[in-house]
Amino acid sequence: MRVQGQIDFSLIDSRPGEVVGEMPVTDGIRNPFGTVHAGAILWFADVMATRLVLGEGPATEGMKGFPLAISLNANLLGNQKDGVLRATSIFVKQGRTVSVVRTAVTGAEGKPIADVTTSHVLSR
Repeated sequence: MRVQGQIDFSLIDSRPGEVVGEMPVTDGIRNPFGTVHAGAILWFADVMATRLVLGEGPATEGMKGFPLAISLNANLLGNQKDGVLRATSIFVKQGRTVSVVRTAVTGAEGKPIADVTTSHVLSR
């Protein structure tokens, strides 16, 4: 069995201490029940948190200072079959070496989809 999917998202707002992104619900991220696969939700939250810790600079292969996730705690609170998911990431703690980020993923009309907390260490 071969399964293929595609995740697509856009960074729609970035300011010090907060980033916001949107991810359309497409066939490439739906599970067999027609809702968004939990892995896609967590991927989206992790990428947004990483973007927050990384800041405005570009991510390049093998770069020093890339924020590697070392811990992820997720509460999956809901789901949806279409539309757009929105992720908002903010710092719980912004450190020189380790940062902690909380990402709220919401759906239609602000419905809670996931509450994700991640810890990131800057690579050396």
